[in-house]
Amino acid sequence: MTLTKSKYYFEALDYFPFNLSECMDALNYALSYEPEDADSLCLMGRVYSEELKDYETAKKYFDEAMQSNIGNINIPKYYIECLLNNEDYKEAEKLIEFALKIKGIDKAEILNCKSFLLERKNEYKPALEILKEAKQFTYCKTTLEALEEREKFVRAKAARARTRKKTE
Repeated sequence: MTLTKSKYYFEALDYFPFNLSECMDALNYALSYEPEDADSLCLMGRVYSEELKDYETAKKYFDEAMQSNIGNINIPKYYIECLLNNEDYKEAEKLIEFALKIKGIDKAEILNCKSFLLERKNEYKPALEILKEAKQFTYCKTTLEALEEREKFVRAKAARARTRKKTE
């Protein structure tokens, strides 16, 4: 990581998501110094996915970032979220399985993404099991509380789905 590229990457990170114009300028500078920098490519993917909702373009940036540094622990979470938002469930499932094997990755985060995938497929019971597993990999009170809130939400959703099936 060159010093100049780092400077622009950290500027872009600082601007994201509150000042997208400055963020994009800094990211373009960072990528001009090091076009294959995984962190800069990932942040560019996040801009397209989270802010512009252009999932296809975001996927290209995330793919490039993964090819550049397949062991980068920052990329999978955001890439999985992009795939879920774009309803690319099979791709998301494959990436989740791969990400869980990356040394040092936050398994609770990735398992939470897996629960989102199962929830989107209306598989509530397996989603709850995955959330329970995710809690085992949580070492932060805030994350644990967030997972517990998600668990309550999914339980309520599952109960509504059962009620709807009974009335049909």
